[in-house]
Amino acid sequence: MKSRIFIIMLGIILLASCSAIVSNNTGKKTQSSSLMDFLYPNKDSRTEHKPEIPVLKLPVKVGLAFVPSKSWQRDGIHGKDQVELLEKVKKSFLKYDYIDRIEIIPSTYLNGGEGFSTLEQVGRLYDVDVMALVSYDQVTQSLENNAALLYWTIVGMYIIPGNENSIQTFVDTAVFDIKSKKMLFRAPGINKLEKRTTAVGIDDTLAEKSLEGFGLAVTDMSKNLDDELARFKTRVKEEKIAKVEHREGYSGGSMNYYFLVLVFVLLTRQSSRKIYSWLFSLRFKL
Repeated sequence: MKSRIFIIMLGIILLASCSAIVSNNTGKKTQSSSLMDFLYPNKDSRTEHKPEIPVLKLPVKVGLAFVPSKSWQRDGIHGKDQVELLEKVKKSFLKYDYIDRIEIIPSTYLNGGEGFSTLEQVGRLYDVDVMALVSYDQVTQSLENNAALLYWTIVGMYIIPGNENSIQTFVDTAVFDIKSKKMLFRAPGINKLEKRTTAVGIDDTLAEKSLEGFGLAVTDMSKNLDDELARFKTRVKEEKIAKVEHREGYSGGSMNYYFLVLVFVLLTRQSSRKIYSWLFSLRFKL
């Protein structure tokens, strides 16, 4: 009788620790990259830094990259997945005429660097004026469910209790003018996923849901980023957050009006004198 009770007690103890035996991902884990730690590796420089009013030359050239994790951490997102996620972010920039091009930059070019000096080097390498830095913070929690006895499953010789898994993901894009070191705007994105699984399936489930969480958070962030980009022109005019210059050959889209007027006039067979008159008056209106 005593031996039977001992075996039962031993079985309960083994079941209680089963998740820890089959996986290293039980409990609470965090993977993150810090924008502040990257830009200001020396904390004293945070108080000394005084950003200037940026001078933006339109159309601007933008670099897009993930902020790398701390030197002792492995990046939470693999390089291939980073590129795919950044391609989604890139689409938010492409629709605006004041942006020339967007370069996706691997985080390895930023890894081990020292803040704005690294951004300046990357800016020269990729010929970009503005950097959009994407940082992230993902918290994964896997706990044995209180009702695990209700759905134990026999796997070979093991009886595996169920686990409740939750993944909370936060991503943030901060856009900086490299020369002035001024942040122009930022846009966040969040997501939360929950998944119930057996202990045997924890590793595969968490890896799958981790990437899914990043994708959904980036989608949410892209919507907010699109709103910020749309408001940026207005903020430059009304809040004077930046000065604007035009590159040679760039007229801010005004050439489209000339073209449309010319087409309209030619289609209606107006005389050359009227064409000149219309263009002359249009010049002062623009």
